[in-house]
This record gives sequence, C-alpha cells and structure tokens, in this order.
Amino acid sequence: MADQPINAEAITRWLQERTDADGPLTFELIAGGRSNMTYTVTDATGRKFVLRRPPMGPLLPSAHDMAREHRLMHALRDSPVPVPLMVGLCQDESVNGRDFYMMHFLDGIVVRDIEVGREFTPETRTRMCHELIDTLCALHRVDIDEVGLGDLAKRSGYIERQLKRWSGQWEQSKTREIPLIDRVRDTLADRLPTDAPTTIAHGDYRLSNCMMDREGPVAGVLDWELCTLGDPMADLAGLLGYWSRPGEEDPKGDAETTTLDGFLSQDELAGLYAEEMSVSLDAVDYYRAFASWRLACIGEGVYARYLNGQQGEQDEEFDLDEYRDTVSNRVELAAGYLGIS
Repeated sequence: MADQPINAEAITRWLQERTDADGPLTFELIAGGRSNMTYTVTDATGRKFVLRRPPMGPLLPSAHDMAREHRLMHALRDSPVPVPLMVGLCQDESVNGRDFYMMHFLDGIVVRDIEVGREFTPETRTRMCHELIDTLCALHRVDIDEVGLGDLAKRSGYIERQLKRWSGQWEQSKTREIPLIDRVRDTLADRLPTDAPTTIAHGDYRLSNCMMDREGPVAGVLDWELCTLGDPMADLAGLLGYWSRPGEEDPKGDAETTTLDGFLSQDELAGLYAEEMSVSLDAVDYYRAFASWRLACIGEGVYARYLNGQQGEQDEEFDLDEYRDTVSNRVELAAGYLGIS
C-alpha cells in the first residue's frame, strides 16, 4: 500500500472506529502542498475532515513526521493559539502504508495566492497582519512545560542544530552544486547569537500556512511539520522571508499576495512583533539570512521530490524551472543579509 496515497476502504474503517462518519468517504488532494500531502475527506453526509500523510517514494531521515505534527496541535488545543481539533494519529502501516493523522475540518480561508487575497478589503488585509503577529506572539508565550512539550527538543543550540539538519538534507537531496550554500552556512555558524530565549518555534509560520477568518482573525495555524523548541526570532524572520520586499521583481506565492494594498511592510510587521514582545530587532538581518538559507535547503528537497513524482497529481500549475531558480535566489539573498558573496 506504500505505492498508493490513499487506501479508502481501510481509512474509512479507521475513521468510523473513532467518529460517527458515514461511508463511503471521498478524498480530494489539496493542491499547493510542497511537503506532506493533504486531503479533504468528505463522508456520505457531507461532513468533512482533513488527512495528512507524507509524500510517496523514498523519504529523508527525520522528515515528514506525522506523529510530531499531531502531537503539537493536540498539545495546543487549549492554548491561545488556534489549531484544528485532532481526530487521531495512525501509525499502523497496514491501514495506509505510512503514518497519517486526521483532524476535523476547519472552516476558513487559506490565502494561498493573490487571487484569494483580492477577495479581502485593504482594511481586512491590515487586520490580517496584526492578527498574524498577535498569533505568533501567543505561540511564543506558550509555557512549553505546561502544555507537555518540554521534551520536544533540546532547549539550547537551536541555530546550530538547524544548520546541521538542513546541511544534511541539502547533501541528500541536492540536484546541483551551489557553493554559496556552504559559505552562508559557515558564516551563520561563525556568528551564532548568544542568550536567545527558547520557545515553541513553528518553523514555517506564514500567511499561507494559516487558516484565516473572513474578517481577518487567524482561525487556525497549520503545517507544524518543522516545529521544534527554538529561537522565536527565527519564526519572525521566516514570516518576513515569505513577505514582499521593496523593489522585488515578479514576486511569487505569499510575497505576491502581500503586495496588495492593506498588507503591512516587512519592517512594519517586525516592528509590531518587537513592540508586543519587548524585544530588540538588532539581530534581525542575521535571522533573515538564516531563514533564507534554510528555505533554500528546504526548496531543493521540494524540487527533488517533484522531479521524482513524489507529490501526487496536483491540480495546479507548477513551473519546475522557476522553482529551481528560487533556491539560488534565496541563497543569494541570505548572503546579502550577511554581507558576503
């Protein structure tokens, strides 16, 4: 069953043991997922759930951890951070070949492209920005021990661990040589920040990884695959890395969307976070460099999986050559933040 993404009969039995869902179930792959595969699951009465599973084919070690994603959202269910309600985690390979988890369907809108962004007024877009920062601050204020996540990861050496992890992932998934990847990594290692606080670090916090309410609030934070205990400033820098930059030519994805009227600038977002969390932004360019380098490493893995046909049949246009170029662009951006070449 590892060669097919969905075993409808077995998953139906599994779900009916845990809910009052009525079969048969229908499964629709949600386009746009660059890592794990996400399906909308609908029962015979129209009731909806969401299923998450790893991509098909060979997987890199430590990647696509369904149990980790499930644990995180379940742990945050009573916190100020909005998350979907979990149905359960399945680690029985006889059901669907690989681990998966299911959650109850969350009603809201994912602003995944500029066309969706245009559905909102400028005033609502501005509120979205404030709500995104408020929710990120709420996440960084969560008491990790109180919610049972104190043992999720080491509480120190976050950047060091990330540099090691993503360098390893780069080596295993790279499709070409980019020497600047190593130079940026070495410079980041040489300039490690000291005395950074430890919080929950989402790892991929951005506009299109949040379900938004029609009026602007965050209805749910999604895609927790990269979450760990770490440096909160890295989350802020990651959000900024997906945001439009002044003078940027032909931005894509979240960055294109955030060019619309009403969305705040990168500096305005960073200022809101600094004010609410009472932190300095003196080191923000270091974290921006780290975020861009890390996204380059992640992007190469995504590119390699698409080349190998591991993402399933997605109903969307995806320009592989264009995506390949974004990897090099992100490395160069990281080098620019660090002042190296």
